[in-house]
Amino acid sequence: MIPDLLNTLPLLPPLPLPVAANAVTEGILEVLQWDTLLYIGLGMLVGMLVGAFPGVTATMAVALASGFTLTMEPIQGLAVLLTIYVAAQFGDRVPSILINTPGTPASIATTFDGYPLAKQGKAGLAMTASALGSAFGMIFGIIVLSLFGIPLAGFAREFGPPEMFALVVFGLTMMIGVSSGRIFKGLIAGAFGLLLATVGRDPITGDQRFTLGILELNGGVPFIPVIIGLFGLAEVLNQMVTHQKNKSQDKPISQLGAWWPGKELTGRLLKSMSIGAGTGSVVGLVPAVGGDIAGIISWDNAKRLSKHKEEFGHGSIEGLTAADTSSTATLGGSVTTTMALGVPGDSVMAVLIGSMMIWGIQPGPALFTNQPSLVYTLATILLVATVLSLALSLVRMKSMVKLLELKNQYLWVIILVFCMVGTYSISNSVFDVFVMLIMGVVGLFMLRFGFPAGPAVLGLILGPLAESNLRRTLIGGGPEAFLTSPIALVLFAISAAALLLPPLQAMRTRRKQALAGKDEGLSVLIP
Repeated sequence: MIPDLLNTLPLLPPLPLPVAANAVTEGILEVLQWDTLLYIGLGMLVGMLVGAFPGVTATMAVALASGFTLTMEPIQGLAVLLTIYVAAQFGDRVPSILINTPGTPASIATTFDGYPLAKQGKAGLAMTASALGSAFGMIFGIIVLSLFGIPLAGFAREFGPPEMFALVVFGLTMMIGVSSGRIFKGLIAGAFGLLLATVGRDPITGDQRFTLGILELNGGVPFIPVIIGLFGLAEVLNQMVTHQKNKSQDKPISQLGAWWPGKELTGRLLKSMSIGAGTGSVVGLVPAVGGDIAGIISWDNAKRLSKHKEEFGHGSIEGLTAADTSSTATLGGSVTTTMALGVPGDSVMAVLIGSMMIWGIQPGPALFTNQPSLVYTLATILLVATVLSLALSLVRMKSMVKLLELKNQYLWVIILVFCMVGTYSISNSVFDVFVMLIMGVVGLFMLRFGFPAGPAVLGLILGPLAESNLRRTLIGGGPEAFLTSPIALVLFAISAAALLLPPLQAMRTRRKQALAGKDEGLSVLIP
């Protein structure tokens, strides 16, 4: 099967030099406009604040901001949303290091060594190393986007309905497969999203379905209010319900100590950055595998290759840098798969796809091949945002200590107001606000009972694409069309593995533990 698959790959000649040069120039000049740079600056400030407050995730911030950016030009809106995402990757390291609380899920691995370093009086050094590693990983990811965006889109453009359906299934199962081990609940959440996607008009016949006579549902369930409700309102409601004072949060570490690493430490940092960048760039190309997973994998890889394994988990600058570099390096790969394949790389990219569809931009194989300059526009936005966020990270550290003392209650009020205003401003519709409120309650239920929201959003966004391609395949060639497509078969096989391997691995682990317990009991009984 593999040789047959390789024979189906189209040859992808590089763009002619004049065309490539024009695409690069157009992409860069599109960003270097004063108004676009102004929006990048705005997104950077918002992203830094978002990352610095524990519990306010980048997904929540991008979802809230999407309601306000829909009236902008597409490039300006992308500049705001992508910059928020980038800056949040820098800002979220601050609470991870100073109060042992991840600002976003991507900084979970930062707490492994960041907080121990801070308790040793090396908080300033930890924050500097984290910022440098984050910038290095981000730039490495941008290179991945620039090199592989157009070839990947050219390959995917050869996909027909069977391959596109298999690709959508692959994206859905990958998100479910990495739902923190909650595969069954992830499947239920994904099915809920697919159910929402059936509301509206039939994609083939145009007939109304499940609209309950509500005129506003003729075009389907509005996904921006759904996203704001599931990620924004639900998180605030959950914090209100479960609010308990965290003692470590009351007293953030304020003694920052030294700021810059010496020559010997710099060499160790470069090694760990290389490990993190390589790991994160590969992990980022896999749909739905975000920075949190990449950071943990890279931390473990760095520990295996380090000469100072005993420091890991107790204040290792190598472990901290490897994790932060890897978690940010995933961004380039995530943007690549999102734009080139139309399959969200992570939950933030799922929100971004929703905004782009409203702007009239359809992510997918035709996007980069028809608009090659867009690759370099996105890369330039990410690069400018990275440089500015790095500079701000190195000068604003002391102020962040005081910012962490702000009470959560004030933050809740601000977010609730933004949820309401942002949702209403999309189409000046009160109905959208009701949808957002309903989804906020649904999202609270999902959070309280362990159902991941990511698969639900993916199901809503990718459901129409899956249904239309499935029905076109069945009408055009029947079920056997899937069997004659090597690419579709490989994607289905990977999707099945993503669902089946984690529970099988868990069963194997439990069996080993049970056998180990029996052996231990026998050793006690037999003298």
